[in-house]
Amino acid sequence: MAANYAVERKIAELAVRRASILTNKTFHSLVKGTVSKEDKSPVTIGDFGAQSAVIGAVLHAFPGDAVVGEEDADVLRQDENTRTLVWDLVKGAVEESAALNGEIGTIQTAEEMMDLIDRGNSEGGPKGRIWALDPIDGTKGFLRGGQYAVCLALMVDGEVVVGAMGCPNLPVDPANPDGERGVLFSTAKGAGAIQKPLNSSLDVEGTPIAMNKVTDLSQASFCESVEAGHSSHGQQAAIAKALGITKDSVRMDSQAKYGSIARGDGDIYLRLPTSKSYQEKIWDHAAGKLLVEEAGGVVTDSVGKTLDFSIGRTLRDNKGVVAAEKDVHQQVLDAVMAELSKASL
Repeated sequence: MAANYAVERKIAELAVRRASILTNKTFHSLVKGTVSKEDKSPVTIGDFGAQSAVIGAVLHAFPGDAVVGEEDADVLRQDENTRTLVWDLVKGAVEESAALNGEIGTIQTAEEMMDLIDRGNSEGGPKGRIWALDPIDGTKGFLRGGQYAVCLALMVDGEVVVGAMGCPNLPVDPANPDGERGVLFSTAKGAGAIQKPLNSSLDVEGTPIAMNKVTDLSQASFCESVEAGHSSHGQQAAIAKALGITKDSVRMDSQAKYGSIARGDGDIYLRLPTSKSYQEKIWDHAAGKLLVEEAGGVVTDSVGKTLDFSIGRTLRDNKGVVAAEKDVHQQVLDAVMAELSKASL
């Protein structure tokens, strides 16, 4: 009998909601406190604050679990001004979240906040309970005013079993893009996938979501990354043409793409490798992968291999991502492999 991860799913929802309160405040601020990491990717005060907020909630409930997080607190320990900005955010988010959701772990001091950020230092692996966290997935989208997501997933012995994703800028009703924004997605292995408004009360169970049943691939639509450095737009256009797809692709930052196709806004998500050396990070795909699968999809890499979350902080044995509704995934994958084989000739 499959394990029931209802408690873990609820904690994941609460943790993501707490961090989404924090990131949404930063999103509407003129001061995002941007710094650059060694790989030149941006990180904001929202990233630091969200990581501490989520890890604080997770470890309050499950103190023996490990966390693979994207950030560390080195910058905050060296820069008092940035540390103060982040601490002010975290205090406010914890208080507001407690008022809405009940207490899910307090954070008493800036030092405790930084220690929590650094608890995201797990190397992952094939054994035990390990959470994968991206405090702001799609930081460039966050900075430009686009889509971003707070993403959290639980892996048990290398298998993703719970996922939650907060998308503060995604419309609650895709048919009303100018209406209420802020969506919380959640899922557990074998339990389906749901969405609910981010600001909904705790007793709201959410609405089940499912991928579109695609009967004619020429009528399908693609989701892809905004950043060309993240995925090959040219190859994806060629694949769309090979499949007879004529609709313009929808470009969106973050794992919001997984949520978007899981609820039927789009049908296919491709993230094709832009270099032979690049390794996808587990926190960029864990929650979204399970969400799509529980909504009726299949997620593999660009040669049809299952994404392997058991070997560390990256998906080093996989190249690219192909996500589509289960009945057409193989057809999409065939087109992907045909296009990639041309590039290797």
